[in-house]
Amino acid sequence: MGAFDTDIDTEVDELLVAASQPTEAAAGKTGAWRTHRPELDHDACIECGECYTYCPDSAFDTDLNIDFDYCKGCGVCANICPVDAIEMVREGAV
Repeated sequence: MGAFDTDIDTEVDELLVAASQPTEAAAGKTGAWRTHRPELDHDACIECGECYTYCPDSAFDTDLNIDFDYCKGCGVCANICPVDAIEMVREGAV
């Protein structure tokens, strides 16, 4: 058996889904202290999944809904979006 060989019988898709689900951080859900939140313009969105892929908090699900309990408002999703469909807005703004 080589260094990277395993005897684990798990599909890669199963691992990706498991790895992309948010879990409570050591201090619990951390979205409450963010100052900005992402707003997704679903009409402009091309559903490329870049926000889902690059979100460091796994706050996006596969339908591109945002779980604000975990979103820290870092803005990675807005910066990575190729069509600028995500805008960071001040928390509490209408």
